[in-house]
Amino acid sequence: MTDKKSKLASGSIIILLGSIILRLGGFIYRFILSRLLTTTGYGIVGLTLPFQNIFIIGASGGVPPAIAKYVSEYKAVDDKKMVHQIIITGLKLMIFMALLAAVIMFLISEPIAIGIWHKPEALLPLRLVALIIPFSIIVGALRGVFQGFYQMTYIFYSKFIEQIFTLIFAIILVLIGWYAAGAVLGTAIGFLMALLGSYYLFKTDMKKNYLNGNYEPITFKEELGLILKIFKFSIPVVISGVAEIFLYDTGTFFIGMFLPTLFAGFYTNASAIARIPLIISNSISTSVLPATSEASSLKNRELLKLYIHQSYRYTTLTTLPVSAFIMVFAAPIMSILFGKEYVPGASALWILVTGMFFFSIYLIGSSMCQGLGKPQKPMYALIIGAIVNMVLSFILIPRYGIAGAAFATTISTCLLMIITMYDLTKITSIHAPYLDMIKMFIASFVMIGMMYVVPQNILGMIIGGIIGSILYLAIVVFTKAIKRDDVVFIEHIANKTGPLKKYLDPVVRFIYNYTD
Repeated sequence: MTDKKSKLASGSIIILLGSIILRLGGFIYRFILSRLLTTTGYGIVGLTLPFQNIFIIGASGGVPPAIAKYVSEYKAVDDKKMVHQIIITGLKLMIFMALLAAVIMFLISEPIAIGIWHKPEALLPLRLVALIIPFSIIVGALRGVFQGFYQMTYIFYSKFIEQIFTLIFAIILVLIGWYAAGAVLGTAIGFLMALLGSYYLFKTDMKKNYLNGNYEPITFKEELGLILKIFKFSIPVVISGVAEIFLYDTGTFFIGMFLPTLFAGFYTNASAIARIPLIISNSISTSVLPATSEASSLKNRELLKLYIHQSYRYTTLTTLPVSAFIMVFAAPIMSILFGKEYVPGASALWILVTGMFFFSIYLIGSSMCQGLGKPQKPMYALIIGAIVNMVLSFILIPRYGIAGAAFATTISTCLLMIITMYDLTKITSIHAPYLDMIKMFIASFVMIGMMYVVPQNILGMIIGGIIGSILYLAIVVFTKAIKRDDVVFIEHIANKTGPLKKYLDPVVRFIYNYTD
């Protein structure tokens, strides 16, 4: 396997491992709070999440990626003064926007909690979201600096600190009687500690070892020009980010409007489980962007075709069986992870996980479009999907409850997947490997049929998961839905399994010998 052919797989696996660790921390948080709070209390926490997400994305304005871009550019030419100035201007901008967003959140909390939702118990938690926003936005700026210096481990450390302290303080505050408000306040403390930890890393590394000189301040006019430069880069990023939040969280907002609070808790946990396949697709999409950009700049059509086909096959190969497993065992998964009280969330989970598979394919197409210099294409698709989701949620949730919210999201993600795949084909004149993907779909349907036969309990999940996975992989291999070049992806996964590697190596060799 050549370096270029294995680049996509190796990069994806590295990112995947970090994502799994962080996602695991998120599940521990939900697992514990689901048991410490009542379903109604946890539902209140769920209702605050869309506002946390949208204000963090909206107020940061895509500035962290801009900081990363310009820090890395100026550092590449060793222009320390401009590296320093980008960081200072970026932080000033983020602090101003953070405070503005916090004030707006505080002001709208009462009209939303009382006027729209008619849920006074949600008022204090919503107001506490205003406390989360400043810390989270400023720590986002420092993570942008880390990215610009290629210190990806520092980003991981920062997020790990955030998760650990959020979990600790949320549990303590809930136990001493702060209820749902304690969980939200715990998140604020988690971000505060992440901010302190991130600043310490910045000061002891970048500041001490690189930005250790005295730099003349620039004029107000020059700094204004720099702000406009940052904003110009940020606008497409923030539009896409806000549209993505609308796509994810519109259902939660309308559930708060039309349904009792506890249904927001059901849907919040169902949404978290449904997004598990996105761990895989996010890792692949992150790696495919620079790979696609490289192939495009080299004007190497064969290499571009290889990356496009590999991306679609990797994503479909891995996310389909995961989605199928979650779909079939939705009820026992909800019960095991969050308690029997959350089993009603299964009615949304089995639908929503289908939508997240569609979104996984969209993410791949979106990254490839960005790598080819066409970021507006997936942005437009995402905006269309967000609007469709809002309209459908308003119509379907009053009639079908949380299942209606899941249907609205699934239909919307299917639409934006189709639009983005069409756009990518039009840009590159390269079609997705439809025949291989159809074979994988057939294998997943067989897997689903087999898993429906076993009991819907823990033992059934284990037996069904093992036999179903073997059956799925056998069909994919024997129908030649994967190619020899794709086996490197499976090989990289096997290499990271520790003591299981010696048992998986014969399987990898068998697949490799059987493929073309």
